Amino acid sequence: MKKYETIIWDLDGTLLDTLDDLRDSVNFALAEFGCPPRSRSEIRSFIGNGTRRLVELSLPGGLRNPRYEEVFSLFREHYAANSRNKTRPYAGVPELLRDLKARGRRMAIVSNKLDPVVKALTQSFYGESVGVSIGASEKMPRKPAPDMVFEALRVLGASAETAVYIGDTEVDLRTAANSGLDCISVTWGFRDRPELVSSGATRIAGTPRELGEILR
Repeated sequence: MKKYETIIWDLDGTLLDTLDDLRDSVNFALAEFGCPPRSRSEIRSFIGNGTRRLVELSLPGGLRNPRYEEVFSLFREHYAANSRNKTRPYAGVPELLRDLKARGRRMAIVSNKLDPVVKALTQSFYGESVGVSIGASEKMPRKPAPDMVFEALRVLGASAETAVYIGDTEVDLRTAANSGLDCISVTWGFRDRPELVSSGATRIAGTPRELGEILR
């Protein structure tokens, strides 16, 4: 089996369960503008293409709603101040990352969240294991564009030939393909196994332990 020297991680749904904080911030912004709240399952299905897309799907009328920019701005402000209220690492994941680091693997996180939030969450939960984290910004296009992955590999001084991308959604599968990286999908996040298979996933891990066995 191919040995991966470098691991590029997705964040939401892969390393961190961010669903409840995202739901709370979306519903806070919606309520301020008199819009109905979204359920946990709805928010789960909306996650994957960044916060702008999340708000677009959550707001009645989406981008056609004349209050979209105001709702998004309020969501972003609320989430920046409340992104760690309920967010937690998935069980077994911190231990996996510590083990991989001890084995000499180079690791980075790339996420469609805004870059300052990505860096803050990485530092809070995985700062001891992951030294590079990159989020969306004006100069860094969102996934599935490969730019964040390429930048992470550049900073790490790593080669795509010995790197693997790990994520939990169809966006991650497309990101890996666009970057020329192998992909391992995980099922403990925001998509289940049938959804991942229907999106083209061929290597799937059901638990962090199983993922560790693949990577080691």
